[in-house]
Amino acid sequence: MKFLRSHLVTCLLVALWCLLVAVVLLFQPTMLDPINLTALLQFATVLALVALGQALVVLSGGAGIDLSVGGNVSLSAVVGMMALDAGAPAFLLPAICVLCGLLLGLFNGLLIARLKIWPLIVTLGTFYAWSGLALALTGGAALSGVPRELLPWGRGALAAIPLPFLCCVLPAFILAWGILQFTSWGRWIYAMGFNERSARLVGIPVDRLRLLIYGICGALAGCAGFITLAWLGSGRPNVGVNLELESLTAALLGGMAIFGGRGGAIGVLAATLLLVAIKTSLLQFGINTVWQVGVVGLLLIIVLLADRFSSYRR
Repeated sequence: MKFLRSHLVTCLLVALWCLLVAVVLLFQPTMLDPINLTALLQFATVLALVALGQALVVLSGGAGIDLSVGGNVSLSAVVGMMALDAGAPAFLLPAICVLCGLLLGLFNGLLIARLKIWPLIVTLGTFYAWSGLALALTGGAALSGVPRELLPWGRGALAAIPLPFLCCVLPAFILAWGILQFTSWGRWIYAMGFNERSARLVGIPVDRLRLLIYGICGALAGCAGFITLAWLGSGRPNVGVNLELESLTAALLGGMAIFGGRGGAIGVLAATLLLVAIKTSLLQFGINTVWQVGVVGLLLIIVLLADRFSSYRR
């Protein structure tokens, strides 16, 4: 009972996984076919990268949140396609998207870490700015012309696992897990999330680290934007819609404390796969896609309540 109270969010994640698997096995066992698992991982690739960046921001504390990640994904993809149209070599497309995302993330971090503006206000404003700019640059239409040689990678799979998931998601989560568990940088992130004032007193460069974390969050969103190009074959200005809500839900459902200082990367990956599996199941059961956003929002509220109860009991 004591373990349940102390790890309520983790237990909730495990319970949701068990419930989902039971429902799928009972009503839709064909969902476990390799081709469906490949599709699930393909859909999870973009969300996983964005959720990892969101999780790092939340983990670092300071009321950290990045509501601009969806707009960042869209604008990074659009900028990458516009760079190709302007004559940039195709092999630079990944670097252009990631660099664009990094700069957008650093802009958030600069306003938050240096000017001390609340993250919620800053990232809400930049969400509208990035999303609006992506729509303005494209006129609301998708940009075609993705290099053909990129599509086999973006849509390919190895042993039922999509290549973007293998090449981008797994290395990113393994690297994040290693940094958080075994390096001074990881200990600093936990420390500043747990008690920022104490972290400053012991000499941790909180402001510089927070600027870096927002930059990393932006770079991961830029990488997600590049993957949408390789997967969909076009630059879509609305491809990042709802990613801010879903990434935050995945971060909190994966065990990140809303006020920072507690959580891990592996739980975020498991929560991301769960969210995508739930949305896929709703589609398979013929439930309208409009309800998907409602389900994600409901999960977010449940996780926040569980985290608050767990913290109260501790």
